[in-house]
Amino acid sequence: MPLKRRGPLQLAQREVDEIKKQVDSLEKDVQSQAGSTEEAFRRCQKLQMSAEETLRTLKKLSKGDELAPVGNYDQRKQEEERRVQNIMERLKTLSLELSPPGPSTEAGNVSKEDSENSAEEDDDEDSNDNEEEHEEIVNNIAGDERRDLKPPSQSDARIYMVLSDFKGEQEGDLSVRKGEVLRIIRKAADGWWLAQNTKGSRGVVPKTFLKIGSSVDEEDDDDDDNDSKEDDDDKEESEEEENQDSEELTDDPDKWSASHSNWSTVKKALSEIDATDVLSAMGAIPSGFRPSTLNKLLVEEGVTYRGSHYIQPQLSQSQLSFKDLFLDPDTGKVRPRQVSTSVCFSLWSCRMIPTPGVGVQVLSRHVRLCAFDGTQVLSNIHIIRAAYNAKSPKTWSFSPRVTGILPTLLDGDCFLRCNSASPNLGILFELGVTFIRNSTGERGDLSCGWAFLKLTDDAGNPVPNRTYELPVNGGTPYEKDVAVEASPTRGSPSGVFQQMLQARRQPKLVVKLKSANSRTQTQLGVLPDTLLHCLNCIHLLVLHRHLLADALLMDRPTMQNADLICSPILSTFPVLLDQPDLLDALRSAWLDAETNMNRAQKVRACRGTSPI
Repeated sequence: MPLKRRGPLQLAQREVDEIKKQVDSLEKDVQSQAGSTEEAFRRCQKLQMSAEETLRTLKKLSKGDELAPVGNYDQRKQEEERRVQNIMERLKTLSLELSPPGPSTEAGNVSKEDSENSAEEDDDEDSNDNEEEHEEIVNNIAGDERRDLKPPSQSDARIYMVLSDFKGEQEGDLSVRKGEVLRIIRKAADGWWLAQNTKGSRGVVPKTFLKIGSSVDEEDDDDDDNDSKEDDDDKEESEEEENQDSEELTDDPDKWSASHSNWSTVKKALSEIDATDVLSAMGAIPSGFRPSTLNKLLVEEGVTYRGSHYIQPQLSQSQLSFKDLFLDPDTGKVRPRQVSTSVCFSLWSCRMIPTPGVGVQVLSRHVRLCAFDGTQVLSNIHIIRAAYNAKSPKTWSFSPRVTGILPTLLDGDCFLRCNSASPNLGILFELGVTFIRNSTGERGDLSCGWAFLKLTDDAGNPVPNRTYELPVNGGTPYEKDVAVEASPTRGSPSGVFQQMLQARRQPKLVVKLKSANSRTQTQLGVLPDTLLHCLNCIHLLVLHRHLLADALLMDRPTMQNADLICSPILSTFPVLLDQPDLLDALRSAWLDAETNMNRAQKVRACRGTSPI
């Protein structure tokens, strides 16, 4: 009978158990003083790296990664994360106890030689191909140390200056004063860095109290010629620190300044394109597929490109009033505002979209859309999930028939309001898939191509309301003339029939621009100047707008009043807007309330009053 395969969570549990055993053994050896302190310190550093790697693996796991259903999955995962964090705390305490004190020259040489030897051993295990190159670098650094035993200069990337006084509150903290110079030994993801002062004392300090030392005087005038080059290196490394806070640093700053500054940048670039390049080389994805541009904006920019950011009222230049939220003195409601572009449209289907090949499992198909002028995104990024039929794998459809209300995530009926005066304004559609590699379990988000619908003609007039078949281009929106999938035939077809066949094989996105009824147009006029969202949520957005006007304009004694406003609805609705399942629950409650209303209540609701 074959052995039962273990799931990712179970494998992670075994790794945590193994690390815990090694930490227990290390603590016993330290207490019994078995072996040298340097060897124990190296073991502690390796265990710290293993624990951090295991913690990162645990945070990436999800219930969908498991081979079989797992009961209490979230609780088990949290328990394992707490175990790893406890282990890391124990290792942190051990590291402070075992780290060698202060910067005497002879002790420094010994520690540097030990760190070089340990680094060579680690590199032998990681990559035999780079062994000769690494040894050459280390030998050069060792030769420099023997020739010159000067203290580190101010442009060393590991030398930091203290911005403000910090008094240690717990055991292991390092108390520092403003202007003091510290050498950083290790950076941790939690923001507490292990540092050493000029007296040799070591401890952890918060990274927010530090900056790269750029104003410390040099003791030797001979190094002045190299200041500009070293400062340039510092700028490059300081930009990389925000993305590498969890990086483990060796106790040899000179070695890192020689090799790490360039390799970290190259490694980051390789890691970003590695998955796409590997899949493309394997033939698992078409050549025109790219990492999703709009998904990268959503991940890196936080709420900047989400709907919750755009429904908030904007302050005027004086910061004392709002420039897009006004009350109508006659009706006491929000005054409608006209914008340069206000359109309603429906996503119908996508045709002839290539499918990933063997080795890649598609988890979802979706379209990300936003206002775009050819150079920048001008609105929030809205996501619509496509329905998939196994009988037609190259066809995506939208707004499927369902029982009850249609989920917001599946609804292809949308609206766009934008007040940009750009002549190239249009709607950008990015087709994407979320996938998982069967061999490695790696997840990712790919762009299957993009289409663009310009909303004005060459004369600046709005395009007519009709159905448009938009060609889907490969690459990113900033690349031109890239095919989604390489054509198997070379050259252009000569016959008319062949041209017709080739045209039918081209990927297309079908979109219909449509006119809105008078009620919808009135509701759209109340919304913010820039917003892209589903039409089925427009009544909720209008309600939120009216509540904002009541709280910010009508109920305030004066516009200069700065008292805090307590409104659970106003504080939670923007967050709810980014959670489609919660938004659907609110829509369902709204529908239930409308069903139970009498005729008079329905009349008031038609005039813009909430039924809830």
